[in-house]
Amino acid sequence: MGKVVGAAMLAHVPTIMLPQDVRYDLNGGKEISLVPGLKRFRSEVMEVLDYDTVVVLDSHWATTVEFVISAQAERSGLFTSEELPRGMSQIPYAFKGDPELANAVADYDEKNGTWVTPISDPHLPIFYATVNLWHYLGRGLDKRWVSLSVCQTAQTDDFLRAGRALGEAIRDSDRKVLLLASGALSHTFYKLRDLRKHEASDPSHIYSEGALQADLERIEWMKQGDHKRILETMPEFKQFKPEANFSHWLQMAGATGEEANTAKGVMYSEYENSIGTGQVHIYFPEPEGGFPLPKDVTLSREDPTGDVAATRGSVA
Repeated sequence: MGKVVGAAMLAHVPTIMLPQDVRYDLNGGKEISLVPGLKRFRSEVMEVLDYDTVVVLDSHWATTVEFVISAQAERSGLFTSEELPRGMSQIPYAFKGDPELANAVADYDEKNGTWVTPISDPHLPIFYATVNLWHYLGRGLDKRWVSLSVCQTAQTDDFLRAGRALGEAIRDSDRKVLLLASGALSHTFYKLRDLRKHEASDPSHIYSEGALQADLERIEWMKQGDHKRILETMPEFKQFKPEANFSHWLQMAGATGEEANTAKGVMYSEYENSIGTGQVHIYFPEPEGGFPLPKDVTLSREDPTGDVAATRGSVA
C-alpha cells in the first residue's frame, strides 16, 4: 500500500534562477528568502525523507480538454523559458520518471468524474514550475519525478477530482510519494511600465491590500492545518486571481483528504512579493496516522447539482 509521505506548496518564480548578484540588486542588496528556503527544504526534507517519487503539481503546464500526467521513463535536456529566457536559459535537467504510477492515475479518473491522460512522448514540453524546483531539490538525489498539468478549462472541483484520482492511485500502489504544489498565492502582475518599481521581495509590493490580506489569511490557516477553511472560502480567494485558479494547492488537497486533512504547515520562507504576486514555501509533514485517504466523490462546490458530463460515461 502506497502513501503520501509529505506535501508542500513551493514558489518557482524566475527570480530564484538569477545569479546571486542580480537577486541582491533587485532586492535592495539582500537575498530573497525563497532561495535559502529551498536549500533548507532540500537538506531537511528532500535528503532525509523516505520517498520514491516526487509528483509536481505544475501550475505552468496548461492543458485544455483533460489533465495530463508525464509518463516517460526518463526526461532530460536543456530548458530555456519562452517567458523569461534572460533568466532561465539552457538549464540542464535529467531525472527518472515513474510510468507505472503515471499510468495508474488514469485508472481512477472516471471514478472521480474527471479525465487524466498519461503521455510518454519524449518531446512533451517541460515547464519551469517543474525544472526550477528540480534544479534546487532533485539534482543528485536519484528520485523519480512526475508532473501533473493544470487544465485551463477546469474549475475548483475539477482540480479536487484530479487530486483524488492521484491520491487513490498512490494509495493502491507501492509508492511513497512527496507532493510538490508548484505555484503562488495571489497572482496579479504590475503593468510593464510599473513592474520594475516592484521587484523587491517586501510584501508591501503585493499588487493590492486585498490580495495581501487574503494571502496572509490562507498562510495562517495552512499553519493551523485548517484546510477546510481554505476550501470553503475559495470563491472569495478567486477574486484575487490565485495562480492557475489555485490548481496546484487544490490538487494537493484532493490527494490528501481535503477538509479531513489537518496537517499543519511549516514555513520554509517568508511571505514575499514577486512583481505583485504572493510567494511562499510551506511544507506539510505527514501527520500522525498519515494523510486521510481520498474520499468518494462528493457534490461539486462549483456546481451544487454535482452533475459532471463525461464522454466515457456520466460520473457524479
